[in-house]
Formats: sequence, C-alpha cells, structure tokens
Amino acid sequence: MRLGYNYRMDEMSAALGLAQLSRIEEIIAARAQVAKWYTKVLQQIEGVEPPYMAENVKMSWFVYVVRLNEAFTQKDRDRILNGLKQRGIGCRNYFAPIHLQPFYKETLGTKKGDFPITEAVSSRTIALPFYNRLTKEEVETVVDILGDLIHRG
Repeated sequence: MRLGYNYRMDEMSAALGLAQLSRIEEIIAARAQVAKWYTKVLQQIEGVEPPYMAENVKMSWFVYVVRLNEAFTQKDRDRILNGLKQRGIGCRNYFAPIHLQPFYKETLGTKKGDFPITEAVSSRTIALPFYNRLTKEEVETVVDILGDLIHRG
C-alpha cells in the first residue's frame, strides 16, 4: 500500500470550476460573511469554541468547525450531532486524527492513544453547515438549536 493522491477531475467538474473562477472573489467574500455571522452568534453559546482567526489573515473558508470545550466528551458531541441531524441540520464530526487513518495505522503501526491531545480535540469537533448562500437567519437557527442541545445535556 502507498500513500497517494488522485487529482484527476472529470470534464464536467473542470467546466464548473472554470465558471466559478469568474466570481471567486464574490464567493470568498460571501463565505467570509457567513463565518463572521457564525462567530458572532456563537459567542452567546457557552462551551463552544469557534475557529481561531487572526485579524491579519484572509481566509477562503472551506468549512466552519467548532470545538466543544473540555467539559464535553465524544459521547456528548455525538448526542449533539444526532440532535442536529434529527432537526434536518447537516453536520458531522470533523476528521478523525490522521494517525488513526487506515494507511497510517497499517504502515506506521500507530494506534489510539499515541496522540492523546489530538484525539481529545477531534472527539469534540463539529462541522456546521457552511456554504456561500447560507443566510444570517439560517446561521442563527443552527446556533439556536446547537445551544439548546448543548444546554439540554
């Protein structure tokens, strides 16, 4: 087994990508606005840490991942994820630690417990719905439901 990447793209995806390039600045700005809305509204929810963003950095937001603080367990996170999904909110945990991916486990012999801080952080992450046409009201709804689920315990 080898670590590798598949960067091949079909023609339809390439055509769509080229069309999107003509409005890339608009897309990036819209995604930045959605991230700002999330960050602002999430300040009201105790126990949730929004992504860190340095002021002098321009980010082309690809995903918006929050982290529950250390008072929460993976079981808590999974309960919250299930509650969001039951209410029709697309979300997921955000990436298992790389050392627990099959290739690394098989090739390097890594195992659960090798990187406990990484594992602890990963067990408390939630990728919230995120796309450039998300409205402020939709962001507020997601955060309201997230807050309800967090405080319901």
